Amino acid sequence: MQLDRALDTYLRHVTIERGLSEHTIAAYRRDLAAYREWLAADGITDTAEVTAAVVGRFIADRAGAEPAPAATSLARMQSSVRGWHRFLAREGIEDDDPSGRLRPPKAPQRLPKALTIDQVERLLAAPSAEDPLGIRDRALLELLYATGARVSEAVGLDVDDLAHGDVLRLRGKGSKERIVPIGSFARSAVDAYLTRVRPGLAAKGRASARLFLGARGAPLSRQSAWLVIRAAAEGAQITSEVSPHTLRHSFATHLLQGGADVRVVQELLGHASVATTQIYTHVSVDTLRDIYATSHPRAR
Repeated sequence: MQLDRALDTYLRHVTIERGLSEHTIAAYRRDLAAYREWLAADGITDTAEVTAAVVGRFIADRAGAEPAPAATSLARMQSSVRGWHRFLAREGIEDDDPSGRLRPPKAPQRLPKALTIDQVERLLAAPSAEDPLGIRDRALLELLYATGARVSEAVGLDVDDLAHGDVLRLRGKGSKERIVPIGSFARSAVDAYLTRVRPGLAAKGRASARLFLGARGAPLSRQSAWLVIRAAAEGAQITSEVSPHTLRHSFATHLLQGGADVRVVQELLGHASVATTQIYTHVSVDTLRDIYATSHPRAR
């Protein structure tokens, strides 16, 4: 099959049948567009011409690029290429999968960076309680820390997702839903936003069911939420890097430090595998090691 047609067929498949997020599909599209261009430059115009040697050359070429790509980026690229060829073989479009023996590089394990409880409290208190957008920002930050939601999940919330009292309905990767508790502090902050601020914001734009709205009444974007977090970090005088995922990392770390079971944290985070959640247990172990080293008279 011609490269362009084969790629369009695959992207329609992952969009419609697999229900992947827009972010994931965009990553597939970027990776496979680069792969298609490389194949065309190598004189290959049909997927039937792709062999295991060709795939291997492409990955080697990417790995040797300057500047060198991160291991995670290379692993994602390999995953995109394998997914495409696996689909073509499974659907009978091609006889075999030339990427079948491809093995992704082992990405270095990076421990997520979490804020201390004191830093989180300063971050949550940073937005102004007198300014309408400050009230909205505090509600967003409180909700992120209270539930461990991804930023994309938080900005994708509808008002009706809060209709269950002290729990919240989140839609995660692959449109999978999960129910998480929302603590009293977050619920109070969200209620203040809903009663005092959101009606005014909603009146400025078209009718929207989304919970968090921007200054002009449109649904709050991921980029705007990132700016809210960055502004709060600056206001709280937190000098370490605070990313959109920082509150999610802090949520998981503080739960485990407080004695929560790792499988409960897995459910709250929406991880498909407990192995993904267990990285946070290393953070807790590191904390215990630091406390031991500074407290025990014979630790040194």
